[in-house]
Formats: sequence, C-alpha cells, structure tokens
Amino acid sequence: MEEELKTLKTVGKIFGVATLALTLVNCAPSAKQLKEAIEKDPSIVFVAIEKDPEKFFEVANKAAQEAQKKAQEKQSEDETKKRDDEFANPLKAEIEDGRVIFGNKNAPVTIVEYSDFECPYCSRGYKTVHEVMKEYGDKVRIVFKHLPLEFHPQALPAAKYFEAVARQDHAKAEKFHDMMFENQKDMAAKGESYMKDAAKKLGLDMKKLEADLKDASLMKRIDADRAEAEKFGFSGTPGFLINGVSLRGAYPFPEFKKIIDRHLASAK
Repeated sequence: MEEELKTLKTVGKIFGVATLALTLVNCAPSAKQLKEAIEKDPSIVFVAIEKDPEKFFEVANKAAQEAQKKAQEKQSEDETKKRDDEFANPLKAEIEDGRVIFGNKNAPVTIVEYSDFECPYCSRGYKTVHEVMKEYGDKVRIVFKHLPLEFHPQALPAAKYFEAVARQDHAKAEKFHDMMFENQKDMAAKGESYMKDAAKKLGLDMKKLEADLKDASLMKRIDADRAEAEKFGFSGTPGFLINGVSLRGAYPFPEFKKIIDRHLASAK
C-alpha cells in the first residue's frame, strides 16, 4: 500500500487530482471533495484504473501534454518580458583595452560571449557565431570571454593559452580559438600538449608564451570574466550578451537574428 500511495501522489502532482478524478466518475464534485475522497480511500483510483486503463492513460497523457504546453507558453512569456526589460536596460559588460575582438572593432552590435573551450555546447555556439559574422559582416563584433567550468579539465588551460597568445598577436589568438573549437576532441584528449603544438604552428615566440602563462595577471582576467558572467546570472555555457541583451545557451542563428535585427532597426 505504501508504494501505491507513492504512485498516487506522483500521478496527482503531475496531472492534478481533479483532472484525474473526473475521468474516473460520472459526476463532477469539487476539487476539495475529490481530494478528500481520494485521501480517505486511495483504492478508488486504482480500481478505476483497472476498470479502464486505456482511458486513464489517454486522459493522463493529454493532461501531461496540456501541462507541458502551458509551461512552455509561460516560459516564452517570461523570456519575452525579460528580453524587453534588457532592451530597455541593457546589461553592461566591461570591455578592457587590449581585449581580443573578432570582426569590425567599430561595429554597431557587440556580442560578448562567455565560453568554455571544452564545452560541446560552446562548440555549437562557435559555429553559430561564425554564421552570425558571415551574415552581418561589419555590423557585428565578438568579444570572447572565459567561463571555464570545473568539470572540463582542459577549459582553464585553454583559456590561459588563448590570453597568452593574445599578448603576442590578436589575429593569431583568433586562429588559436578556432583551432581549439574545430578540433575540440583532440584538444580535450591531448590537453596542453595539443595547445602547445597549436601555438608552435602559429609561429609564436614559445619562450614568451611560457613566461606569459605563468603571469598572475593573466589569471586575473579569467577570474574577472567568471565573476562578470556570474553577476549576469550565467551559470552554464555558452552565454551571450548582444548589445546587453542576454541569450543563455547554444541558441540557433534565428534567435541571434531576432535580437540583432531589433538593435539595428532601433539604431536607424
């Protein structure tokens, strides 16, 4: 009976006691009456299920689908409201002097990306950002920031290498960035040996690179990126700010397009 009660409670939470009971009886008592009756004698539910299990599961599935639909609609409404709020009061990321910028440095739309070189979703984000740059050209610029997650052991070393490479050449830092994402599995498997080989292929000064990797100020930048991401509520990767409007996750190109087009339209 204890297991049956657990099952009943789970069903009640998902589909609602009222919806469930109305499929099992011919009349329509109040929700309070239904709840009291089932709590007093839970066996009435199991008897009804046994009597017409197909009908029960048909209605239960329909109720679950309806509940899911309503939850999605509510989520969409909340996201729309939040987005409107951010268009009115954009989130402001700090873009320090000397930061690597992909694309036109004077572009009207700035996309700040908080990313993890080992994250598979960030790999998707990388491809989408390239799609955005191809579509919008000089109208967008990308500021790549770091949010290395603890359970990705190569994410932090890759972030450090990226910043160390940037101290020598921003264009080569962008190439390093692309190499890591385009060969993410090799990078994750081989770790720093892969990063070092990539740096050699780019023709970097390896002695300077080694020294820069040990510079404490390099780690301060990564920590500052993490802190800023947390301030904006980014707990996972990737996260994006498009002129201060957030996208939380590896959204496809059309979601970026909606925000970028709205920014460009308002700037006219």
